[in-house]
Amino acid sequence: MSFSDKLDLIVAKRQDLQKKLSHPEDIGQQEFITLSKELSELEPLVLTINQYKQSVENINDLEEIINDAGSDAEMKQLAEEELITEKKHMVELEEQITIMLLPKDKSDEKNAILEIRAGTGGDEAALFAGDLLRMYQKYAEKRQWKFEIMSISDTGKGGCKEVITSISGKSVFAHLKFESGVHRVQRVPETESSGRLHTSAATVAVLPEAEEVDINIADKDIRIDIFRASGPGGQSVNTTDSAVRIVHIPTGITVQQQDEKSQHKNKEKALKILRSRLLEHESLKINSERSEERKNQVGSGDRSERIRTYNFPQSRITDHRINLTLYKITEILAEGDLDLIVEPLIAEDKARKLAQS
Repeated sequence: MSFSDKLDLIVAKRQDLQKKLSHPEDIGQQEFITLSKELSELEPLVLTINQYKQSVENINDLEEIINDAGSDAEMKQLAEEELITEKKHMVELEEQITIMLLPKDKSDEKNAILEIRAGTGGDEAALFAGDLLRMYQKYAEKRQWKFEIMSISDTGKGGCKEVITSISGKSVFAHLKFESGVHRVQRVPETESSGRLHTSAATVAVLPEAEEVDINIADKDIRIDIFRASGPGGQSVNTTDSAVRIVHIPTGITVQQQDEKSQHKNKEKALKILRSRLLEHESLKINSERSEERKNQVGSGDRSERIRTYNFPQSRITDHRINLTLYKITEILAEGDLDLIVEPLIAEDKARKLAQS
């Protein structure tokens, strides 16, 4: 099938969707929502296709003028100059369409559950985990995403052992999915009197937020335990049995929530996290069957993969997957200008997919 034939099929598909949606009484509500979403995703592509088709027509018209024996010399010269510009424009539009036709990660438009855990390095690792938490918070603010801390085990002084957050907004997972892995920091701790450089690490996991339609959890597959929430050192933070632990029996995945005073809210949060972890579990199972394909991607999403180093003495951040080094540790880690790394990662991923298409 030629490139032009592919484009005609896409335009025809859009017309078919418009026809179906013009008679909502003939389709169910759920199908109407699904088809509406499909149409909205096609619109930017069809707009670019129409621009491309117009450019092809312009080129044909200009070539006719150039090849017409009746055209005067001045008109031919103008047409030849315009033809160079138009051909360049057509190539640019063709490249845009090719990129837009690349297979999309179906989770890209989803919200995300972002988990950060302090790794090796004791208190310094916990402080670094806190730094990463604030970096993602500021990045979310810049993108006008909603950022909610669902549970946190903090150590005081800005550090945390573990934190689970929910981030919602436009294309959250598409921009955060490459953050999964081991983040390493090299700096001199404030408590280090000899000025010796310490290396510590934190693990980040980014999961697409699963909705009930993505993951259906059967009641028989889970065990829910209710208990009294407690704070550090056994100190009671709640006088009622509001903490919730949910165990997914088939996989053994366990989620615990106790931050809310309401048992219902804790259960709601726990199920939200459980659905996302089950979705990730299913994705990993599928991806392991496509291990060769995963090797060609920017990052495997494996939490054990070391992806980035933050070196404070040199004010340097290095992303090891694309050999990107930036001397902007303050802008990225402290101010949340994470797009300085995210955009090159997305571009590299697109380039690899284009090379394989």
